[in-house]
Amino acid sequence: MSAVGDEVCTPAEVKRARYAVAAVFTVHGAVTGSFATRVPWIQDHADVSTGQLGFALAFTAFGAACAMPLAGSVTHRFGSRTALRGLLALWTLSLVLPALAPNLLTLCLAMFAYGATAGMADVAMNALGVEVERLLHRSVMSGLHGMWSAGALIGSAGGTLAAHLGADARLHHALAAAVLTGLGLLACQWVLDIRPAAGEEPPPRFALPPRSALLIGAVGFCAVFAEGASLDWSAVYLRDRLESSAGVAAACTTGFMLTMAVARIVGDAVVNRFGAVRTVRAGGVLAALGGLLIVAADRPAVAIGGFGLMGLGIAVVMPLCFAAAGHSGPNASQAIAGVATITYTSGLIAPSLIGGVAQATSLTASFVVVTVLTCGLVAFAGVLRGGERTGGKVSPQAAAVPGPRP
Repeated sequence: MSAVGDEVCTPAEVKRARYAVAAVFTVHGAVTGSFATRVPWIQDHADVSTGQLGFALAFTAFGAACAMPLAGSVTHRFGSRTALRGLLALWTLSLVLPALAPNLLTLCLAMFAYGATAGMADVAMNALGVEVERLLHRSVMSGLHGMWSAGALIGSAGGTLAAHLGADARLHHALAAAVLTGLGLLACQWVLDIRPAAGEEPPPRFALPPRSALLIGAVGFCAVFAEGASLDWSAVYLRDRLESSAGVAAACTTGFMLTMAVARIVGDAVVNRFGAVRTVRAGGVLAALGGLLIVAADRPAVAIGGFGLMGLGIAVVMPLCFAAAGHSGPNASQAIAGVATITYTSGLIAPSLIGGVAQATSLTASFVVVTVLTCGLVAFAGVLRGGERTGGKVSPQAAAVPGPRP
């Protein structure tokens, strides 16, 4: 995407746009957190088995995989601000659908819509995040994803309280969707409004991931698989395997999100200090240790600690994957969309695969698979060298970089 005319963004406008896109990340995360903590309620309401729940969650991955490659075309046609406003509103409103599903068929349809809207909004907001990072000439993506985790934490805290009180998830999600839609529309007023230059060719309506995105996406796949499995199955794991109460099980999901939020918020400083490759390799070791604790847990506290370590280890991987994609070739938006498609689909495949393995064997065996995948972060972190950035203050050139006035 290109700038509009000869207008430039001042440092103050770029700073405002950064805060706005951070708020968008927060809203997006809050939807995920609100949903994840009520998965046991949704399972009971739809009267589906563990395997059927995994099958339904697979439709989330299918919806995302179908819709995410369309995000570039939507943004090109409507501009980044209008596209994000519409896609984010569709995502927040889709939160109400899963809890309304009375059976397996309707739950599958609800999860398809949930995944499609989630994926397209995710691509649009990450593309804007990379553009803000480019204008600032320093790493901010980890902090933005930290705000996503903070939003997920807020959403999961609300879900934990609702589960503890025995609240109906249909009412809970309707109220959450209304509030988050309003907040999202407000935040979108100040994001960058990037539009194509006159005569610029539109991207393909359905853009497959470029080759440059495949290796980066493979690293993200390992991290997001662990994230998706933990988000959607941590509460079920504690309830079914360790016989925890609904409140304690939901609190486990909240603890996982808390460690991810803290790690991502401080992640930019860590990456600037040690580099992307070493940071991801160290994170892979922590995540694998967390997985071993989860598998070996004989009481809830041990499993909660394991999920916390898992979140700490994988927290900064996705921000670094997007940063690396944004600098991997001439078409940053397409590369970002490609990495997002691979990694986001991983996160949405994970819950269904975990359910399938659990149905065939056990939930413990499912998290053995997760633990093995986290070892891939240690082995393949080298492909993220393109995402390494140096710290520093906002570059003076940011005031002269062509861009739209929000």
